This record gives sequence, structure tokens and C-alpha cells, in this order.
Amino acid sequence: CSLGLGSSKATLGGRSVTPSNDSEAPTLPLKPCTLAGMASKTTSTIVPKRVAHVPSLQSTTLQRPVIPTEFGAKVPTNIRQRYLNLFIDECLKFCSSSQEAFDKALAEEKVAYERSTSRNIYLNVAVNTLKKLRSLVPNSPASTNKTSNKKVVSHEAVLGGKLAAKTSFTLNRSGNLRAEDLTGAALYRRLKEYLLTEEQLKENGYPMPHPEKPGRAVLFTAEEKKVIDSSCRICCRCGTEYMVSASGSCIRKEECVHHWGRLRKQRVPGGWETHYSCCSGAVGSPGCQVAKQHVHDGRKESLDGFVKTFEKLPTTDGYPGIYALDCEMCYTKQGLELTRVTVINSELKVVYDTFVKPDSKVVDYNTRFSGVTEEDLENTSITLRDVQAVLLNMFSADTILIGHSLESDLFALKLIHGTVVDTAIVFPHRLGLPYKRALRTLMADYLKRIIQDNVEGHDSSEDARACMELMVWKIKEDAKVKR
Repeated sequence: CSLGLGSSKATLGGRSVTPSNDSEAPTLPLKPCTLAGMASKTTSTIVPKRVAHVPSLQSTTLQRPVIPTEFGAKVPTNIRQRYLNLFIDECLKFCSSSQEAFDKALAEEKVAYERSTSRNIYLNVAVNTLKKLRSLVPNSPASTNKTSNKKVVSHEAVLGGKLAAKTSFTLNRSGNLRAEDLTGAALYRRLKEYLLTEEQLKENGYPMPHPEKPGRAVLFTAEEKKVIDSSCRICCRCGTEYMVSASGSCIRKEECVHHWGRLRKQRVPGGWETHYSCCSGAVGSPGCQVAKQHVHDGRKESLDGFVKTFEKLPTTDGYPGIYALDCEMCYTKQGLELTRVTVINSELKVVYDTFVKPDSKVVDYNTRFSGVTEEDLENTSITLRDVQAVLLNMFSADTILIGHSLESDLFALKLIHGTVVDTAIVFPHRLGLPYKRALRTLMADYLKRIIQDNVEGHDSSEDARACMELMVWKIKEDAKVKR
């Protein structure tokens, strides 16, 4: 709307408004200030309609597969779905059709899930699977870099600038260990930094020599047990009390219903929950496994018959030796007894591996964990005393023995040895003792490898190698920090 500068009368709604004073100034008719008048000054008054996005044909006909929600799953469904989508993204890059990509991604995710027993292991397997799929993509960054970057410039050249090519200088790489630095006497010297002290040996329940009785061991972490009837035992799997005869046989036939997995703490909204790793059952829930009868450990109750490694003169190669060992056991009438022992050297070669015939009658071969079957021991004549003789000849008191929870193996061997490196102590649990991290978890977290994946049970040579490899990795990592 317009207003006359000299006007004393304004127009509102087509009516003239005269000021209160009686002025003789001429009145000029003004154009009404209306919405119609304002709209006439614009070029167009039509607002374009908003058109909704029309999805493409592919997105409507083929929907991405969804992981079904499973109660009590070992891996959360949202994590599985996330990696499935990542697998699909990579498969779409090299598969001929969307359906083929979906099928391949589903198959890869299923394999990763079935190979994993926990969330952490699933994440490691999934990451490795994703790397494998990316390597299958044509013209991937990994492959293009090899051809496009014809001139490779080192990190030192970048730091040195133009003079780096003309100037002679030396780089001090004290923190980088070469392969020859981790063999023989050099490896022995570095491993000495990780040896358990006498206090640690006692604290972690290692067998110690009896001060007065040769051939007998002392256990400093043993709980004082009330004197009870020797014929009454407590099952180490389900916790049930059961009666045995003088020979160790169960008086009453009774099935053992138990959880074979460990208790795991899991963070949930509002706190923590504890579940069994075998079936995700809660504490106090009925067992998921049924055995023919109850069993007990018994190793720490029988402390006689132990042998101790000897002091020996230095060998020609200048160091007393480095070995990793692992034992497998089965349940007999008298408790857990040795059924297999494997020893490897620092070069990861097996130097001793044998099945062992238990002294007592076997009641459960414990194949799920030991991998030892009745057929393995059928023609075995090697006894525990034979194994002790071989190991005493192979080891000296200064030989470094590496293992995971090695006190368990030493009890099975009835061997007293104080120069040990225990990967369960070198890689401690965040909650401290008595919690210990599983060897399988350590290998997945640090070396990105899956072990103990055989449904037929553990392999003692695989476990022994894993312990040796973990310590070599640990030495290299600690050397980087000291640079």
C-alpha cells in the first residue's frame, strides 16, 4: 500500500479517515492495502506440489534378509545384523545378482556365528570374513594401490625431506625384534622377565616341594576342609554329594545333570547378569548335559608321588631350554588322571607327544574337552612314571616351561617345577584372581586366530603352540613400548 507524504488523510478499508485537526490540505484517494493487491505484485501465486519419492523397482522387489531374534543368543542379534549388512554390501560389488549376494552373505554370516562361542570371538571372525570379502572385490583399494602407486616413498624419506637421498644417516631400531632375536638363548633371556615369583607360584596354587617329606607336594591355596567320611564325595560338575565304595566306585547309580560351560558375567540395563556359556542358562537353572555318573577332581587331595626337576650343568648351546606343554585328563575312580601330554620347543615343533594309561579305571573320558577317546587308550602301555622319567631327562630346574594355567598340568604330571611362564598370569583377567581368561579368548583377541574349534575336543599340541606364540607376541609388543 502507498501513503501520500503530504497527506493528512489515510484510507483504511476503502474509507477515508480525517485527522482531528481541521486542515484544508487536499485529500488523495489511496489504493486499498489488501492481500489481493499484494499478491498482484508477485509473478506467480501457485505453489508447486511436493511429490513423494518413488522407490526403485529393485528396492521394492528384493528386501535384505533379516537375522531372526533368538532368546538367550550367544551373540546379540543387532551385531549379527550389522555384519550381515556389511557382508551384503561387499557381495553386491562382485556377485552377478542381488539374490546371489544375499545368499553368499547369509552363508558367510552363518559360518561366522557357528564358529563362535561368544560375542568377542564372533567379532574377530566377522572382521576377518569382511576382509576376505573385500579382497574378492575387483579394483578394490588394496589391488589398485599396487598398480597406481608406481613410486613408493618411505616414511623416513618423508621425514628427511630432500636431503634424505643425499645424506648418510643411521636409524636406531632398538625396539624392532628380528626373528633371530627370539630364538635360543636370546629368547630365554627375554622370557625370564615373565617368570612367576615364588609368591605368585603359591598364590596361583602351584605344587611346591614339601620341606620334610621328599616325593610329597604342598599346596598353599588349599582350603581347610572339614573332616568328613572318606566315602562321601562332592561331584565337581554338578555339586551333588554321592557315596563311593572303598575302591572308588559309586554305590548308587545316579546320572549327573550339569552345565559343562563356565559362568560368564554380562552387562545388562541396570546391572550385571551371570549365565553359563554352554546354554546361556541362568545360575541355578537345570543342567544342559547328562553324564552317566558323578565324578570328582581329586588331584589336589593326592599329594604323594611327586617328582622334582633336577639342577643340571649348562648345556653346550648355553641355555637350559624353553618348552611349552599341555596335558589332557580323564575322570577315573580316583579323580582326574593324565591321558595325554604334549611338549613343543621354541620353534613350535613337537618333541614329545604320547597317550598315557591312567592308573585307575576310567569312568568318563572327558572327550568334549580332552579329545581323548577310549580307542586312543586301548593299546597304550605308557604310564605316568614313564612320562615323569622322560620329562626329568628333558628338563632341568632352570628350563622355562610355558603353559596356560600350568599348575593344572603339573598336578596331572605330579611334577614340581618353579621356572614357569603362565599365560593366564601374563594376560590377567580384568577382575583379577580367581578369574582367568581362556586360552581361546587370548588367541582371538591378540593373534586374531580361532583355536579349540574342533567338535571332537581340544588338541594338546594346538594349545601348547598357542601358549608359545602368545609369549613371542607379548615380547615383541612390550619391546615396542620400550622404544
